[in-house]
Amino acid sequence: MDYDTFVDQVARRTGTSSQRAVELIRATLATLAERLTGGEVLDLAVQLPEPLRPPLRPTPDTEAAQRFGAAEFVARVALRSSVEEPAARDVTGAVFTTLREAVTGGEFDELVVRLPRDYRDLVEPALAPGAALRRR
Repeated sequence: MDYDTFVDQVARRTGTSSQRAVELIRATLATLAERLTGGEVLDLAVQLPEPLRPPLRPTPDTEAAQRFGAAEFVARVALRSSVEEPAARDVTGAVFTTLREAVTGGEFDELVVRLPRDYRDLVEPALAPGAALRRR
């Protein structure tokens, strides 16, 4: 999936402008990068368009996965994107659904199984039949 399509799909799912969607995507990906190990982050990053990769670049601080649950994930996305937590939950779902469409070879499913069980409510909408949009 190319960059414009990724951004357009998140914008549509969140009911925001493309510019705001980019901010929401970056907030979600930066939080995801904190939750995954450096190798897991790189596996995901290589499948995304270049403009989406910066929040996923590992640093010495993000090489090891931080251990935090789904509520903390949503709180961090909310803080980074300056939205209330209910909206951040919706944003996270929209980005996860679009990520699932964008990556190949079951990479998204592999990512999901690495997350604790309490993330299920965040990722299940992305896994539901019919969640994917038709690719252009």
